[in-house]
Amino acid sequence: LCVFWLVFIFSHASGRSITLVHQTSNIKHYHYFAGLTTYYHPGINLKKVHYDSIKLYERLEAETGQAVGFHQPGSVRIASTAARVDEMKYQMTRTHWHVTPQYLIGPEKVQEYFPLINIDKVLAGLYTPGDGHIDPYSLTMALAAGARMYGAQIYNPAPVTALNPTADGKWDVQTPHGTIRANRIVNATGFWAREVGKMIGFDHPTIPVHHQYVVTATVPEVKALKKEVAVIRDLEGSYYLRQERDGLLFGPYEKMEKMVLQDSWVRDGVPPGFGKELFESDLDRIMEHVEMAMEMVPVLKKADIINIVSGPITYTPDLLPMVGPHQGVRNYWTAIGFGYGVIHAGGIGKFLSDWIVNGEPPYDLIECDPNRYGKWADVPFMCAKARESYGFNNVVGYPKEERFAGRPTIRTSGVYELLKDKASMGFHAGWEQPHWFYKPGDDTGYKPSFRRTNWFGPVGRECRLVMEKVGVIDLTPFGKFVVKGKDSHKLLDRLFANTMPKVGITNISHMLTPTGRVYAEVTITQLAPGEFLLITGSGSELHDLRWIEKEAADGGYDVDISNVTEDIGVLGIAGPNSRKVLQKLTEEDMSDAGFKFLHCKSIKLAGIPVRAIRISYTGELGWELYLDQKNMAAVYKAMMEAGKDDGIDNFGTYAMSSLRLEKGFRGWGLSSHDASLNYKQPELTLFVSVCVQPADFIGKAALQQIKAKGLKRKLSYITLDTDDIDPEGNETVWHNGKVVGNTTSGAYSYSSQQSLAFAYLPVELCSVGQKVEVELLGRKYPAMVIQEPLVLTEPTRTRLQKKAKGKA
Repeated sequence: LCVFWLVFIFSHASGRSITLVHQTSNIKHYHYFAGLTTYYHPGINLKKVHYDSIKLYERLEAETGQAVGFHQPGSVRIASTAARVDEMKYQMTRTHWHVTPQYLIGPEKVQEYFPLINIDKVLAGLYTPGDGHIDPYSLTMALAAGARMYGAQIYNPAPVTALNPTADGKWDVQTPHGTIRANRIVNATGFWAREVGKMIGFDHPTIPVHHQYVVTATVPEVKALKKEVAVIRDLEGSYYLRQERDGLLFGPYEKMEKMVLQDSWVRDGVPPGFGKELFESDLDRIMEHVEMAMEMVPVLKKADIINIVSGPITYTPDLLPMVGPHQGVRNYWTAIGFGYGVIHAGGIGKFLSDWIVNGEPPYDLIECDPNRYGKWADVPFMCAKARESYGFNNVVGYPKEERFAGRPTIRTSGVYELLKDKASMGFHAGWEQPHWFYKPGDDTGYKPSFRRTNWFGPVGRECRLVMEKVGVIDLTPFGKFVVKGKDSHKLLDRLFANTMPKVGITNISHMLTPTGRVYAEVTITQLAPGEFLLITGSGSELHDLRWIEKEAADGGYDVDISNVTEDIGVLGIAGPNSRKVLQKLTEEDMSDAGFKFLHCKSIKLAGIPVRAIRISYTGELGWELYLDQKNMAAVYKAMMEAGKDDGIDNFGTYAMSSLRLEKGFRGWGLSSHDASLNYKQPELTLFVSVCVQPADFIGKAALQQIKAKGLKRKLSYITLDTDDIDPEGNETVWHNGKVVGNTTSGAYSYSSQQSLAFAYLPVELCSVGQKVEVELLGRKYPAMVIQEPLVLTEPTRTRLQKKAKGKA
C-alpha cells in the first residue's frame, strides 16, 4: 500500500479485493522527494516499520519487473559533540535486540564510508548498512504494478467527492467513476488528509511544511569515487547529504524561526489540482546549514548548485504518523502525517494489512495511534508543534524528553494554576501533569540528560514523603469512561480477562487481543448495578475507547458508553498519614475496616461530593478521588490545610513510577512495556483468570493454549549495580556475551538504593539469583534476577502484621 493513495478495501462474492483511488491528477509530480531510506529510528517499534519497508523494496523489482532505483550504500549519523556520542550509545543500547544491524564507529571508519568528509570535528558515527535512497516515482509505479498483480483496481485520477457511512458500518465512496462500496477505508492521502477527514467531521492535526533540498552539478571528487558513498546525516548541522549521480544532494532542516508552514492549506484547503507545482525556494533560509555542510564536506565549497527544490512534507504535532483505525466512526482508518517520507510506505502498508486481515495489530505501535490526539489538538497547537518538530528534527533525543511549544493546551486540570509554578511539568495527551516538585535550593527547570540529572534528588525526597508521611498527586490525565445499560456486564465480560467487580468494588483488568496479547490495562469499578467506571492511562484514552466501541457495535450490545475524561478531575493521596488527613475532612469511616482496599464509596470531603476509591499506584495506603473539575482546587486546598501537621506535600509522576516499580507493579502504555502488544501475556494472574472468569472473553482460548504450551520467555524482576545512570526500558540484556532479552521499564529504587527493572528473559534465565548484564550507554552493568517485589505493598505489610499479631 503506497502512502500517497486513498485506499479502499472491500469484499466481493469472489473474494477479497483492493481498490486504490488516487487523489491527484499526476503521480509523476512527486519528484521533490529526496527518497531517503534508513533502518534507523529512535523508536523501538518504528524500527520494525523501516525494516519491513527496506525488505520489501529490496525484492520489489524482482517481484514486479519494475525498476525502483534503490541504492543501498549505507548511512552514517555524525556525532560531533559529547552529548551526541552519548545519544548514539543510548541508541546502540536499544538496538542490539532488534534484527537491524547497527554499529558505533570512530572517525577513521566514518571517513572510510564517506571519504569526502572533514573528520576534524567528528567524534564518532552511527553506521547502518543497507540504508540509502530510492526513487519515489519508480517505487510508486512498482507498488501499483504489484497491486494489480494481486487483483487491485486502480483509478487515476479519481478525486473523492464524498464519504458516506452506511448503517451496517460500510462506506459509500463517491468519485467521478461512480460510487464504490467499501467495508473499510484508509485515508492515506498525504497533504489532502485533512480535507478527506473533514468529509466525515474530523480535523486531523496534519500540516504541510516547506522542505528544501539542494542538488549540485558534477563534483570532480565525487565523479572520481569508485563506489557510491554512504548517506551522511550531520546532526549538529541539521542536514542529510547523499550522492546524486556525480554530484551531491543535501537537505537541511531549518530552525523553527525560519522554516515555513503551509498554513493556508489548513485554513483554505489544498489548491485544486495541486501536484506538479513546487514552492518557491529560499536559499537565505538555509544558508546557515549550507555553510555548515561546506565545513563538513569541503568539496561543496566549489560545487555549483543546479537546483533548489522546495516541496511539502506533512507533519503531525509530534512528527510521528497517524496509523490505524480511528475512534468515533466505524471502519475508518488513517495512514497520514509521514514526516519521514517514503521509508514508512512499505512497512506501514504491511502493518495495516496485517491488522485488517488478522483483526489485531502485528506489534505495538501505540505511539502512532491516530487516537492519541483529541479536540484539544487545535490549529494553533498543531502549527506550533509542527514548527517545533521540524526545527527539532536533529536535536539530541534524550530520555524523558519534553517539548514545550503550544503548551498548555485547553486541557488543564482544576489544580494546574496552583501547581504550574511549583513543578517541572510533563505533557500527557494534552494535559499538563507534574513530574517533580521544586523546593528552595533545588536546581529547577527541565534539564534532560542520559544520566541522573537535577530531578534525581527531589524525586527521592518525594518517594520518602509517600513512604513516611503523605503526598498528593494530580492524576487527572487518566482516561475515564462510563459504561452502562442492559448489556453492560455482558459487554465487559467479553472485553476483559477478569470477573467484573461487584457494586462498590474495584479491580484491575486487561483487554486482550484474540492471540492473547495485552491491548489495554483498565481499572474497573461498578458504581451501581450495570453502571461501570473504567479508568485507563492518559496515552491510551481514545485508543482503548475505540476498541470498546468497536466490540459494542460489532456485537450489537445495548449499552451507553460515555467518555467523561474532560469532566472528571482526579487527585491521588498516598502515604501512612493519608487516612488521618481524609478523616479530618469527612464523616465517612476511613478506617481499614470501614473502607477496605479496592472498595469505592461516594463521600464528601470538606462538604464537596467525591467518589473515593481505595487504591494506590504507589503501593502505599492511598485513595484516588474522582470529582468535578471545578471542585478540584477547593478539595486540594482543604487536604493541604488538613495535612499541615502530618507532613503533607506534593509528589509527581517520576516518584510514582519509582514507587510502583519497587512494589513490582507492571506498567502498560507509552512509558512502559511490561505488558504490551509486543508480547504474549505471560502473567500468572491472567492464567488464573482463565479459570476464574467463566465468560468467553476475547483472547481466552489463546491464553489457554499459551498456558498449555508453556512459555519460552517470562517477565523477570532484576536489580542492577550502576553508578550515575538508571534503566529506562528497552535496554539490551546480555548473558555470556550474547543478547538474551530486553528491559521493559526501569527506575531507581530510593528505598533500597539501587536500580531495578523488569526484563523479558528466556525461561531458563528467570530463576532467582540468575546473573545477567544490562547495557546502559555502551557499558554492561551486572544485574541479577530477584524475587519480587523489592518492597512490600502497604496492604501486604498490614496483612502480615495482623498475622504476626494473631500468632503472638
